Amino acid sequence: MAKTILAVDDSSSLRQMVAFSLKAAGYLVVEAVDGQDGLEKAKLQGVDLVLTDQNMPRMDGLQLIKLLRELPAYQKTPILMLTTESSDEMKAKGRAAGANGWLVKPFDPQRLIEVVKKVIG
Repeated sequence: MAKTILAVDDSSSLRQMVAFSLKAAGYLVVEAVDGQDGLEKAKLQGVDLVLTDQNMPRMDGLQLIKLLRELPAYQKTPILMLTTESSDEMKAKGRAAGANGWLVKPFDPQRLIEVVKKVIG
């Protein structure tokens, strides 16, 4: 059965690129426009992996990760940050919030697929 990935980003073009790349690799993709939307969609439907941006309106990526980690269904779900933020301080905050990994934009679709396969198969 295909694995489902929640892609959270306020940039529709980036969400489309991510969704296109992941779908081409055989994954199902649920798209969310910001952290709030992502949280609501994650509660409605279980996903195997969350891929989130950091800088978004309404709720940023770190806040989304913290709230997801409070839900029993998402305590062990892999969460990857896909963001322009690449400072060590930001990565430390991401890890502290519960992120499992970090991809920096602009992303290489092939690299994204490799990382996703490593994390959820």
